[in-house]
Amino acid sequence: MCGPGSDHSHGPTPAGADLNVDLLEENNDTAQRNRLRLDLAGVRCINLMSGPGAGKTSLLERTLAAIQGRMQTAVVEGDMTTELDAERLRAYGVPVVAITTGRACHLDADLMANGLTQLEQAGSLERFDLLFVENVGNLVCPAEFALGEHTRVALVAVTEGEDKPLKYPLMFRCADCVVVTKLDLLPYLRFDLPHLIAHIHQVNPHIPVFALSAETGEGMEPWLEWLQTEVAGIGTQPVVATL
Repeated sequence: MCGPGSDHSHGPTPAGADLNVDLLEENNDTAQRNRLRLDLAGVRCINLMSGPGAGKTSLLERTLAAIQGRMQTAVVEGDMTTELDAERLRAYGVPVVAITTGRACHLDADLMANGLTQLEQAGSLERFDLLFVENVGNLVCPAEFALGEHTRVALVAVTEGEDKPLKYPLMFRCADCVVVTKLDLLPYLRFDLPHLIAHIHQVNPHIPVFALSAETGEGMEPWLEWLQTEVAGIGTQPVVATL
């Protein structure tokens, strides 16, 4: 299990010590404070989580283009190294805070707090309606660490196969919706979309699932409509992942 910070040690710990529980409790306390900052500012925060290459940045690009002029948006962009994805998103004229995590395979609440502070340095958070977080590409650790977000979105690409919800159940159990990406590649794959959706609902029975292509725009409208309901504050309010 991964822990926050730049050094993930999986070696033995002293008898009776449960460092992971302590780290998660501390993280959740900070996440609650982050949530309060967002709530006081009237900003809705959506945390995008997936494995590497599932298409989080591409979905954000298409989404930012679609909602331009309708919502004031910012992005906290998490990556282990480089600002390549952050630069792609800045091209859409939105404030983007890039957070590089080094060896850490996820964002945590302390890093999120730093991201909020950086956004505030350029003006109050109240100027935003919606804050996207693009988490580090990993199917395990981001689900374990609350950031203070209101909503969690799990992405899975058709190129990843139908079994991901069964192999990584926490990611899909703690999400508020699932977006199946890269739908335009279906003709080139042996992939059963209803089979994937059945696996998602096996793990999380009532979760909404959107299948779309950020490349062609197919399926984007239902996702954008759902996003509008989230900005209105209709969605669920996760703070702590249930392990």
